[in-house]
Amino acid sequence: MKISTSFLFDRASQQMSDVQNKVAKSQAQLASGKQIINPSDAPDQAAVIQRFKSVLARQDSYLNTLSTVQSRLQSESTALSSVNNLLIRAKELSLQGANGTLAKSDRLAVATELQGLRDQMLSLANTQDSSGNYLFSGSRVREPAFMPDASGTPVYAGDQTRMSVLVGDHRSLPVNRTGSDAFVSVLRTDASGKSSGVGFFQVMDELIAGVKSSDPKAMQRGVGEMDKLLEGMTLAQADVGTDQNVLDQQTSVVEDTVLSLKTSLSNVEDLDYASAITLMNKQMLSLEAAQSSFAKITQSSLFDYIR
Repeated sequence: MKISTSFLFDRASQQMSDVQNKVAKSQAQLASGKQIINPSDAPDQAAVIQRFKSVLARQDSYLNTLSTVQSRLQSESTALSSVNNLLIRAKELSLQGANGTLAKSDRLAVATELQGLRDQMLSLANTQDSSGNYLFSGSRVREPAFMPDASGTPVYAGDQTRMSVLVGDHRSLPVNRTGSDAFVSVLRTDASGKSSGVGFFQVMDELIAGVKSSDPKAMQRGVGEMDKLLEGMTLAQADVGTDQNVLDQQTSVVEDTVLSLKTSLSNVEDLDYASAITLMNKQMLSLEAAQSSFAKITQSSLFDYIR
């Protein structure tokens, strides 16, 4: 077999081109910090990387949801804590107003303060989040939780729906509590022995009316029912606190999962710079050798021998 000058030229040219491509690939890897520039370079590895990224995106979505729920629960906790403080003050005033030795003018002053507390509680019951959704309306988030009825007494206008969101591959958490769960009704028994539920704000309004009119029976009943309103509010606060604890635990779980996934992704995607630089240096030496050989081959000619 005869080795022609054309064959040697083509072979040297191809060898130099191959080395140049390898150097270019190494340079691209170093520039991007990634092992794979094009998925076609390593299809199996690229598929693994894509799976990791897909799982990470889902975990990031859970973290965003957890952050949103945390903000909502914090708003609920703040509102309920404020109402609880107002109820404590209202209980003190109801005891003061029920004191038989209190002058009528002083009792009217007590009623005025009670009215102010009641109005503050109604405002807190209709608290909205940063998106304008009402916190305690159940699923009717665009409507106030408490609206006045025909007599002007605020009644619960939401529904009993407890909404949940997905915060993990197999975990969901509630994101709301209804107004009737926090602002509880009181079971009242009349003279005939019949029991019926009396709404949170009806209890407040009847207590205020009893203080204004100096009605001993209404005031004493109101004092007793205030304890039940406080008990319901305390339980609602405890419920929110429990949800917040569960939320913190789930956030830690998801954050640990994200950290583990990022570590695994880095192992299959990120470039080992020390190894990559060493390899590129070797490739550069090979390229220089190939260029030197190519230069010698291109300079060779039959005419060099027949001069």
